[in-house]
Amino acid sequence: MESRQEDQARLEGGPGVTALGDDANAGTTAVRDDHRFDEAALAAWMTGHVDGFAGPMRVEQFKGGQSNPTYKLVTPGRNYVLRRKPPGPILKGAHAVEREAQILSALGLTDFPVAYVYGLCTDDSVIGTWFFVMAMVEGRIFWDATFPGVDQAQRGAYFDAMNETIARLHLIDPSAVGLDDYGRSGNYFERQIARWSRQYLEDDAAGRDADMDRLIEWLPANIPPGNDNAVVHGDFRCDNMIFHPTEPRILAVLDWELSTLGHPLSDFAYHAIMYRMPPDIVAGLAGADLAALGIPSEADYVAAYCRRTGRASIPAYDFYIAFNFFRLAAIFHGIKGRVIRGTAASAHARERAASLPRLTKLGRDAMEACR
Repeated sequence: MESRQEDQARLEGGPGVTALGDDANAGTTAVRDDHRFDEAALAAWMTGHVDGFAGPMRVEQFKGGQSNPTYKLVTPGRNYVLRRKPPGPILKGAHAVEREAQILSALGLTDFPVAYVYGLCTDDSVIGTWFFVMAMVEGRIFWDATFPGVDQAQRGAYFDAMNETIARLHLIDPSAVGLDDYGRSGNYFERQIARWSRQYLEDDAAGRDADMDRLIEWLPANIPPGNDNAVVHGDFRCDNMIFHPTEPRILAVLDWELSTLGHPLSDFAYHAIMYRMPPDIVAGLAGADLAALGIPSEADYVAAYCRRTGRASIPAYDFYIAFNFFRLAAIFHGIKGRVIRGTAASAHARERAASLPRLTKLGRDAMEACR
């Protein structure tokens, strides 16, 4: 898993998050000055390590503010994607591109939709940081959870594709694909609740929130029984998927930086909070007319996941929802602290900080629904 600081960075408005419907994060641009590297050295490495590579090569940078800088490598015969650790000092264990390469390679052994990994470089002398190169997957990314531009009659199929894909991920046996050491097993909620509670309580600058305080008190005493363990994505949202250009089919799931071994129902609930999430915070459906849009109800969406994973139901579903709002609120609380201390001055960071009370209220609502 990433560090707490990196989780915050991903949600301050750069890494992994964009205003819905905003094309600012779509496409590529010239490589940022602080993210430049020796392109000739990269081309030489590609020649020796990537089957079929042939230059000349042009390097562009994706506009989206990923915590791991991401580049498009354009050649006459094929395009590639490069993801690297950011230049400069980083926290130990953070920006672990080698973990991304590992899980993509492992899932590539199955029929799960991920980009093909051509190679991983752990030699800093090539471009200054570790990196990996994967296939460029062309398709559609939806930044808005209502899937604008899709016919009403087709939207349900797009949601079903997401549902089928996350269910398929959770049915993969980690041992069968060499991922049994990809994360710690057991006590997932105890560890996560303790981690995020500690971060919240230690950040005096950001202050306290009554709903958050109640969640911290309630969650550890109400963890559902069972110790399910699966490969989890950690950030499974519609804008982290590439869909076929014209069909309701997922070609690749992106951004595996938060992936680990964890509880599948936590991962699914994080995905499903889109139904309760205000769309101005992250991709959400709160306030949308689902029937008019052709989007399945939350209950139907949960039932479809249960059918696919062999569950009769999810009795503690609202616990998992409450936990995920708590986790997200803890991240936003950390962002608020950084804004107050002057270390996160962007407009996006200030917007995230201002959203904190709504997240804790949504978590408290889910907690109350458990009674």
